[in-house]
Amino acid sequence: MDINRQTRIPTLVRIKPGALGRLGLYLRRDASQIGDKTSGGAFLVLTSPLPEPLAQKARRAISDAGVAIEDWIQVDNNDFEEAVRIFGLLPKKIGAIVGIGGGKALDTAKYVAFLAGKPYIAVPTSLSNDGFCSPQSSLTFGGKRRSLPAVMPQGIVLDVCVCLAAPKTLWLSGVGDLVSKFTAVRDWKLAFHKTGEPVDDLAALLSDASVYQFLASPTFDEAGTALLGTALMLNGIAMEICASSRPASGSEHLISHALDSLSRRPRLHGLQVGVASYIISRLQGKHTDAIAHLFRQTGFWEEICKDPFSRAEWLEAVRIAPSIKEDFYTILSVRDRLPEIKRILDQDPLLRNCFTT
Repeated sequence: MDINRQTRIPTLVRIKPGALGRLGLYLRRDASQIGDKTSGGAFLVLTSPLPEPLAQKARRAISDAGVAIEDWIQVDNNDFEEAVRIFGLLPKKIGAIVGIGGGKALDTAKYVAFLAGKPYIAVPTSLSNDGFCSPQSSLTFGGKRRSLPAVMPQGIVLDVCVCLAAPKTLWLSGVGDLVSKFTAVRDWKLAFHKTGEPVDDLAALLSDASVYQFLASPTFDEAGTALLGTALMLNGIAMEICASSRPASGSEHLISHALDSLSRRPRLHGLQVGVASYIISRLQGKHTDAIAHLFRQTGFWEEICKDPFSRAEWLEAVRIAPSIKEDFYTILSVRDRLPEIKRILDQDPLLRNCFTT
């Protein structure tokens, strides 16, 4: 344990309806140095295409609060090379990097802030995963996705109404990514018993608790979306607490990463991870009923059945998943789990229409 390591957590957190329209006020009031004449204003990294009404609302909210927008750029990918290029375009004097939009823009903005040594403010417009508040950026390098060290956001400004207006499949993807914390923490504790890998009890507790918080009211409305956004944010903080992805990522994520590499048409991360979490929970013998009930309540199963996964691709992903990440012990490391997962896919009625033969 590194007793000298500092845990970085957001100090500006606004998760509420109408938050986007007050973005400039939050930056001026709560985020240190932004708008200060000596440090410069905000540099914006926006999703391309971000709906113009949202882009205008964000820029107007910042300008009307007296915070300068030093420059802004739109991105449609999360390439490492693009992030480095944007870093080279930064004005000499900026107070913070503000990422607005979906995961690609936020991951790019986060990494640019890391390179520049500047505060980062995350303004997600959907809730498809927990990446908006994590200490890593998911970027592609040479055609392969990599998780690179980055900065934790100093601020989270999450407009519940904006996220609720995004396609529901993105919200359901966030639900799928959230339940993966159950199986991830279970894998983490298994690794402790099998290999002696340390478990940070606070990080594990926080990750588990965030799921239960959402389970209390998993509704597709303002209240439920605020709960989902809060839970996903706390997962990111759990990773920062222990300087590891362990509280949020286990065998279910290995399967999803394998799918990303071999599938002809990879799906949203949270949809893949959600189904994988249910399957892994069957192997682990815990949380299966809770996950199944949540998926029924939210319409997650129906969303998957609209566009079923390839059974052959999933079985291949299960086969190669243990090799995706070195020295990462999970339930898939115990023995060859492929025969068991084949039986689960064949026999579980909830999965029957989730896969094509």
